[in-house]
Amino acid sequence: MLRWLWITLAVILLDQGTKQLVLQQMQLHESITLLPFFNLTYLTNPGAAFSFLSDQEGWQRWFFIALAFIVSGVLLAWLYRLESRELWTAISLTLILGGALGNVIDRLFRGGEVIDFIHLHYGEYYWPAFNIADSAIFVGVAIMLFDALVLSRRRGH
Repeated sequence: MLRWLWITLAVILLDQGTKQLVLQQMQLHESITLLPFFNLTYLTNPGAAFSFLSDQEGWQRWFFIALAFIVSGVLLAWLYRLESRELWTAISLTLILGGALGNVIDRLFRGGEVIDFIHLHYGEYYWPAFNIADSAIFVGVAIMLFDALVLSRRRGH
């Protein structure tokens, strides 16, 4: 099932490409309204999801880098052991892997911070900004859950 690693590469390239565009075209904290509920807002995040541990003194950079490499190794081993009938699991794992590696590239080469720029809101209620890597992780987990909770029952597993 390693043949599905092209999805991981596509996620990394799309993630890093969009972050590079943001870096080239926007100033930090600049926000561009695209739709009534969607802004491009250039932010950085030294923490994890929802800025978890972002207020720490820097040790979290190395923690998140190490965690991403450990998780990536586990995902690769899992992907290697999959059977050909486990298509949706392979797709979900490669999406999660691409997201993890996309964000770890930021942490390694951008001072421990991740570039975020997708900013959704409803009126005055704003969802925390995120990026393509975060989106790939979310979609990968959603596919994995759907496969485990719905599709596997249809297959009789």
